[in-house]
Amino acid sequence: MESKLLWGLGLIAASILLLVLEIFIPSAGVISFIAAGCGIAGVVSLFLYDTTWGVAGLLTLLITGPGVFFWGLSIWRHTPLGRKLIGDTDEETALAQRQAEEKAKLEQQRMVGQEGVAATDLRPVGVVIINGQRYDALSEMSLIAAGTKVKVTIVEGNQIKVRAIT
Repeated sequence: MESKLLWGLGLIAASILLLVLEIFIPSAGVISFIAAGCGIAGVVSLFLYDTTWGVAGLLTLLITGPGVFFWGLSIWRHTPLGRKLIGDTDEETALAQRQAEEKAKLEQQRMVGQEGVAATDLRPVGVVIINGQRYDALSEMSLIAAGTKVKVTIVEGNQIKVRAIT
């Protein structure tokens, strides 16, 4: 075999290997640029050897490059670094988080209709005490003076809306 052919094939193989390394080694794209340079140099070397080899090398890079990259990404998300960056957790932890969120949401919805006392003036935001716990609340209608009895009307996310009881 001729040296241009060997160099071309070697550089294309190196570019694919460097592309895989880029996925697992955070380098801010430096390894990707080196991989692109190796790939281009490999294709040029193959074209210098023979046009057929050059076209084959170019098609190889255009097809296997993205394929290898996406294959590496599918594996990367299961590595410790990938899980840390994505914030992905295992199934048990994710299930426990969902259950805790659902429990908190149900507790918030149970607050609707409960009565309490305005600890501060609600203009329209202030603090209310419901079942001995302090909550930030929003007055639905108008100013509610401190010490006034209030009733929870709506809970949306972590916003509690109250109305004065007359």
